[in-house]
Amino acid sequence: MDDLHPADLKAVLHSKRANIYYLEHCRVLVNGGRVEYVTDEGRRSAYWNIPIANTTTVLLGTGTSVTQAAMRELAKAGVLVGFCGGGGTPLFSANEVDVEVAWLSPQSEYRPTEYLQAWVRFWFDDDLRLAAAKSFQQARLQRIGKQWQTPALRDDGFAVEAKRLEDLLQRSSRQIELAPDNTTLLTEEARLTKALFKLAVDTVGYGDFTRAKRGSGSDPANRFLDHGNYLAYGLGATATWVLGLPHGLAVLHGKTRRGGLVFDVADLVKDASILPQAFISAMRGDDEQTFRRDCIEALSRSESLDFMIETLKTVAISVAGKAV
Repeated sequence: MDDLHPADLKAVLHSKRANIYYLEHCRVLVNGGRVEYVTDEGRRSAYWNIPIANTTTVLLGTGTSVTQAAMRELAKAGVLVGFCGGGGTPLFSANEVDVEVAWLSPQSEYRPTEYLQAWVRFWFDDDLRLAAAKSFQQARLQRIGKQWQTPALRDDGFAVEAKRLEDLLQRSSRQIELAPDNTTLLTEEARLTKALFKLAVDTVGYGDFTRAKRGSGSDPANRFLDHGNYLAYGLGATATWVLGLPHGLAVLHGKTRRGGLVFDVADLVKDASILPQAFISAMRGDDEQTFRRDCIEALSRSESLDFMIETLKTVAISVAGKAV
């Protein structure tokens, strides 16, 4: 049998990668040519491999450090690295995007330019940018309708009332098409999300619930929503990076907001996958690690990153085709 050389190996497409890592109280380094994280167990150190070729995002939480050599290998494999607080929130780093959501993006000047060129063809036109935002919101609605009625969620006790969900989504779809500007569209997005919270609360019998971001006290659903949303932001940042789209070219979350496109893309899956899992885990009394594992499994099982990338490609090409 012929020897297999590294040059013969094919990179795993980001849309097909399986892993998102959240690490805390460890060191990330290169050991024997592999990227590993090291934890101290008494007088011994345990080394754990990170399969970087099959990883999209690494979140570094409390008490972590990363070596220059590890960052070099992570960048070569196209892995996005984010620094965050304990439990995955809040997310921050010294690099671009936003004080809440920021990523150390792999540096590559050899990504495709096709979708960037299509994006900038329409982005400076207010009407076309609004059309792109509406396309994102319609895709979000379709995703919610599909994901909220899966057998996996029903088996976990999230048996949503189909007629009520359908009515909510149909009404929102009509309002999206009628929206004259981004402000109206954002208002409709917030209205639907509030209605979805109410539907989720009723579905699992959660009781009183008020959405409170960051510093949400002892309410587990709020904590899980914050935590899970940052996982979606990681996938959103990965999807835009893969296609070579700058994070600042938002279509809905304000054209001057740093990192707004990451928020736009994350919204495609946040309500569809993170929201129901947050309430399921809260009702079960899961800890943060269990919730995170179930969230990552749900995002992977539903091929959320693939969906984000395909939606970005479709919107870029279709809306750019309307430009003069």
